[in-house]
Amino acid sequence: MAAKINTDKIYVQPLGLVRGPIHCDRVFKNLTGGNIYFAAVRIISRTKQGLEEKIVSIVDLDNFFKKKSTTVAEKIKTILNNIESPRGALMLNNGSVIGWKKPVIQGVLNVTPDSFSDGGQYSDIELARPHAHEMISAGADIIDIGGETTKPGAQSVSIKSEKDRVLPVIKNLATLNFPLSIDSRNAEVMNDAIQNGAHIINDISALGHDLKSIGVVKKEDVPIILMHAQGAPEIMQNNPQYSHILLDIYDYLESRIKMCIDAGIDKNKIIADPGIGFGKNLKHNMNLIRSVSIFHTLGFPILLGLSRKRFIKDLSGKNDSKERLGGTVASSMYAIMQGVQVLRIHDVNELRQSIKIFNCLLYTSDAADE
Repeated sequence: MAAKINTDKIYVQPLGLVRGPIHCDRVFKNLTGGNIYFAAVRIISRTKQGLEEKIVSIVDLDNFFKKKSTTVAEKIKTILNNIESPRGALMLNNGSVIGWKKPVIQGVLNVTPDSFSDGGQYSDIELARPHAHEMISAGADIIDIGGETTKPGAQSVSIKSEKDRVLPVIKNLATLNFPLSIDSRNAEVMNDAIQNGAHIINDISALGHDLKSIGVVKKEDVPIILMHAQGAPEIMQNNPQYSHILLDIYDYLESRIKMCIDAGIDKNKIIADPGIGFGKNLKHNMNLIRSVSIFHTLGFPILLGLSRKRFIKDLSGKNDSKERLGGTVASSMYAIMQGVQVLRIHDVNELRQSIKIFNCLLYTSDAADE
């Protein structure tokens, strides 16, 4: 689903991001209140005549503002405030609190017979529970449970089938009192999952597939992950096209966030996901990942699902999804350097290990933070 193209609009992308201690505050601005800083911004104006872009260093911003109208300068300053403002911690209804001091790992638990990467491996409760324990022990912060395959070309399943797959697993894992998310685009599944122990809703349709779903999010007062997808899974890879991949998806997510806030959903319970692989070709995906920092302008935590995705196969030639670990880790570490707060991952142990080693190299050993 594509958003209506907005014209006469300004976008700001933080550039020159560095992680770790810095020694010249005048040169950098802080990203989302964490330990990442940016040295420049890419300012994009989208008008009916096309795009205008300019890269401005932080030290030159004041001079840049003096050359602009008060209205334009204030718009950019407001956007910069969005980029710099700390994100509110995620408060779950089991008392858990998820903060953003370190990258958050959402471990994938597909209880489906036909998921692109691990279909059928964990569809039985006797297999799903040990795998969830394994991911938790390895350092997952959330377990994401899904009962409907949404890979390209996948057909939808009945509500009953989806519930029959996910509810027994959620009930079983709820005894752990560990953060659980339900990966569903159906309001009835979302509702029953929350009633049986899930704490977060993860919707690939950004609450657009089922009109009742926003009511569930509001009633249950749970966090919602809003993802962009162009078209339903059955057709989403049939020649996807965009006017401008970054700005079109930005506008879409912005509109879905506004819809949620207008409906009374707490802004501190919204996470944005650009939707890698969902109605995007290789070029689209690479542009999104490369410039993912633009989505900090929304003012909300960002989630990326890079794990074992097809773009890794397209670039590396590794057709088997289980042989894409290197590409998963490489793209995930890049995303972390760009300030992405949440990573949806199959191989939790390997990514958590990569983060730990990276931080031990970046910081002194005393300051290393997973």
